[in-house]
Order: sequence, then C-alpha cells, then structure tokens
Amino acid sequence: MTGIRTVPAPWGRPFMAALVVACAQMIAPHADAQTPPPGFDSIPRPPGSIGPSQNLMPPGSSSGVLAPQTPASPLQLAPPSAQPVALPPAPPAPPPAATVTPSVPMVPAGQVALMVNARFGKEPPAITGGLHWRVYADRPDASGIFRLLREERAAAPIFVLPPGGYVVHVGFGLATAAKKVQLRSETVRETFELVAGGARFEGRVGDSRIPAGQITFDIFRGSQFEGEDKRPLASGVASTDVLLLPEGTYHVVSNYGDSNATVRSDIRVQAGKLTDVVVNHRAAVITLKLVNERGGEALANTQWSVLTPGGDVVKEATGAFPKVILAEGEYSVVARNEGKVYNGKFKVEPGFDREIEVLSR
Repeated sequence: MTGIRTVPAPWGRPFMAALVVACAQMIAPHADAQTPPPGFDSIPRPPGSIGPSQNLMPPGSSSGVLAPQTPASPLQLAPPSAQPVALPPAPPAPPPAATVTPSVPMVPAGQVALMVNARFGKEPPAITGGLHWRVYADRPDASGIFRLLREERAAAPIFVLPPGGYVVHVGFGLATAAKKVQLRSETVRETFELVAGGARFEGRVGDSRIPAGQITFDIFRGSQFEGEDKRPLASGVASTDVLLLPEGTYHVVSNYGDSNATVRSDIRVQAGKLTDVVVNHRAAVITLKLVNERGGEALANTQWSVLTPGGDVVKEATGAFPKVILAEGEYSVVARNEGKVYNGKFKVEPGFDREIEVLSR
C-alpha cells in the first residue's frame, strides 16, 4: 500500500523558496549526508511525513564566465552610472550621502551578453539554485559533434559570446529545457520554463519507519500498467533524498532489503509541489541460526537457502546467523554445514522480526 501526500507550494510562498534552496545544496554520497538542507525544517508537513531531506543536485559553481554575484569574475565592472552629488552647504545638516546605481558588467567589444534564468512556469518566481547551464554551438563541427562552449551552475549567469547562433540547455534535477538563441549586437535575455516538482520517499512496516540504509527506490517514467519496465530514470534513491522530476506520472519500485520485499506504486508529480510518497511493506527481518539444541549457539560456516513453497530460491546467504528481509508468507529453509544438510519451515508475519532456529539433527 502506498500513501501519497502532495504538499502544495503556492507561488511566492516560503515553501517554494525552501524547495529551491534545498535543490541548490549537495551532500555528496547519499549515505554520508548528516546535515539537512536549509529551509525544509520550516515547511509544514502532514503527520507521518519524513524529516529533513537532502537532494540530488550539484552545488552552485563560482567558475562561470560572467556572474555578477561571483566576486572572482575576471571581467572588469563598469563604474557607477551616477556620481556622488555635493549639495550646497546647509548648516547644521551635513551633505547627503552619495547615491549610486548597481554596477553593470562590461561587455568587451565584438562580444554580446546572453542573460539567462529559469522559473517553474509562466507566472512563478525564478528558480534560485540547483541549475546546470550549458551553451553549445548551434552547428556540429567537422566530426559531427555539437561542441560545448560554456558551462555554469549559477542561478542567473551572464554568458559573454561572439555574435552567432547557440543552443542553451538547462538542467534542474531530471527536468531539462533547451532553446536556440541568436546573438547579434544587443544583450539577449532568455527565461526558461521548467515544469517540475519534487518527490520524497519513505518506507514503513506498519507504523514503523524503515531505516534509510535498508530501503531504496527505483523510479520509472509512466504508470506500471502501461507495459513492461523500461530503464529507470533514477535508481537506488534513498529515503533521505529529494528527487526533482518533470511534471507527470511515474511508477516507483520500493526495495526493502535485497530479496523479495518489493512494492510497486504509481505517483503523480505536480509542478512546484513536493510529493511525499510513503510505501507500506508487509515484511519482516528474519535471523537464521543452525543450532545443536534450542537456544544454543549458532554454528559457523553455514550455507543457507531460503525457498518458496514451490521450491524457488528467494535468498542465499552464508554465516552463523545471517539476517534476511522477506515478504509476508511461508518459506522453507535449507542449511548446509560440514557436508550435512538440514531443513526447516517458517512463516513471515509483517513487522514480526524474529530468529528462526534449525536443529542440526
């Protein structure tokens, strides 16, 4: 069973700002992340939703061609367009402070500025983080490849390029957009619309949350009822991740452990909204032990096979007391130790984690 909660994010509200901030952060491999991204702690969540999340997006970059917000930009800035004005003295009041307008980047002769930004749709505010920009030549080179000319991760970079045609591509998680632009003599401004939303996943057994290290999610485009599985858009997604996706229908495969505790469910991602997906598993953690007597010490170097009633192998393991996560149902088990074979049967009940002892006689 799957519970899906969609947290609305009206445009201009603090929630969208929090989502954008979260998407701009990067906490390297999923399992190593400890610090939640800023902003999510202030988001109202329905009861049972998961806690602070990290995202899959790369961090903002300071290596852009020309980004006014980046102090290390190698280009010179034009002087202020307005100079301090000294008014006639009027004691005892001092002269008013100087007034200047914001600095404007200087574009070298023979070059043209291309200013780009992105937003979630036609009306919403701009996306302020988590964007990956690429500028390509609009014609292939002699080898037939469209050459990458510029790359930037700032929210609203300014590319300074010679006049001509270009293709600009922007990525936001798994949502992308591209435009062909023509630069002539005047500054060109382009706004890209990325109709995307976020999805966050959680697994449960009854009322208990499954630890992040025991469950992963694979995401496929379209409904599970539309045909055979295709290549996943994302695999091994942890419950600590926020995944950015184009608006649409997806199906999720939730893998609890690495045997047969798998649940499939369809979800709908909406633009500008964070969808909480809660997948309910009917499974349990089973510890296998080969003993000489009930309650005795487990025998080392034991090889295990867990089978369905029909004889299909579900899981194989080696050790004195391996742990296996199994879906609800009845199973038989085969233990091999020092050339001898021992058999047993057991039943898995949802949420009832326990030890199964097989007697070596």
